Amino acid sequence: MATQPCYTNVIGAVNIGSFRISAMIAGITESGELQVLGSGHRAAQGIKRGYVTDMAAATYAVRDAVERAEKLAGTSVTSVWIGCSGAGLASHINPVEIEIGGRRIEEEDIEHLLVAAREGLEPDGRMVLHAQPACYFLDGADGVANPRGLHADRLGVDIHVMLADGAPMRNVTEAVQNAHLEVEGIVASPLAAGYACLTAEERDLGVALVEFGGEVTNVAVYAGGMLLGLTAIARGSADITDAIASNFSIKRFQAERLKCFNGSAIASPQDHRELIPVVGPDDEASASVARGADANGRIRRAELISVITSELDGLMRDVARALEAMGFASGKPSARQVVLTGGGAEMSGLADYAQSVLGMAVRIGRPPALRGLPEAHGSPGFATLAGLVLYAAEDPVDIRSVGSNFTATTQWTGVSVVRHVWKAMRDYF
Repeated sequence: MATQPCYTNVIGAVNIGSFRISAMIAGITESGELQVLGSGHRAAQGIKRGYVTDMAAATYAVRDAVERAEKLAGTSVTSVWIGCSGAGLASHINPVEIEIGGRRIEEEDIEHLLVAAREGLEPDGRMVLHAQPACYFLDGADGVANPRGLHADRLGVDIHVMLADGAPMRNVTEAVQNAHLEVEGIVASPLAAGYACLTAEERDLGVALVEFGGEVTNVAVYAGGMLLGLTAIARGSADITDAIASNFSIKRFQAERLKCFNGSAIASPQDHRELIPVVGPDDEASASVARGADANGRIRRAELISVITSELDGLMRDVARALEAMGFASGKPSARQVVLTGGGAEMSGLADYAQSVLGMAVRIGRPPALRGLPEAHGSPGFATLAGLVLYAAEDPVDIRSVGSNFTATTQWTGVSVVRHVWKAMRDYF
């Protein structure tokens, strides 16, 4: 009889999306291997474009998703990491440096630096989701992973700060706490999705990550190993569903089914000859006939694809503008690849369509093949959920939790702050 593995840590994660709320429970074995123990999801309730709009409904949906994961895992969790989008997410890099005086860098110097960076945080009344050291720099050398043991006159660090509007984040936190769960931390979904979909080399060379969600599309730019910029667009795949429902005068669930099973981002010559039924076998017998349908309740697939591509045109224009505003535009050396993920990225032909519009190589980002991950949860729509578990397992340092006996003597200058941010932008964009 096989023995059950012993887990040194059990991680709970909940991704709160506008289309679905999903949960995952994973364990870390004594050998350090991450294994998915159980995962579950359900339709979102009480969430609109990343904001909680009905506390009771959102709490119920969170509790239900977690209980489904707990049932499959055979264990319960008392605390979870939360993934969320929208709610005014913003990302920026704060460089800070201190004097070392040419001696060898010790652990205390790194702690001193991180405390100095912590005291330099200026959230402007917004909530800091995380503030993490991205990479160190000393004297003329950038991109130092671990400066311990090296000699330098000055030691610096680039701190990645993720901000969000306070009240919406408190609503998300309360919805989870009302489900009798403690909150380990809130992780912005573009950061979690990056852990799941991007390689370390891609993050270093420069890549754009477009998370195509139900009602929010997040556009993030990575370079030098860091998330350098983030833009949230208040539209997503649910807007395509609504456009289909409106154009053919059908119900949303019928429009969603048509989009998922018959939709595509790329038209073909056969689409004008192909007729697809609007009413499914499980629909009510009295369901209304779609506008433009034939006597058998069928519409031309070409008309469906026309509605889809019309909505995608508008979304991709917004994505292109966001990328250009962040310095990631076609023709620039680092702007070579875009990774599409999220539930909306599961649409047939989307990568080819986006590549033709954006003028850059595009691939679909999926979760890595984690041990125990169900095949159904290995799709782009669950990338953020898997990324939450990977993020929690890595347990990155947050400068707000660093303690020190030192009195920080931060030396901020306009030149040093601007120099490193613009150097990263210049090097990669």
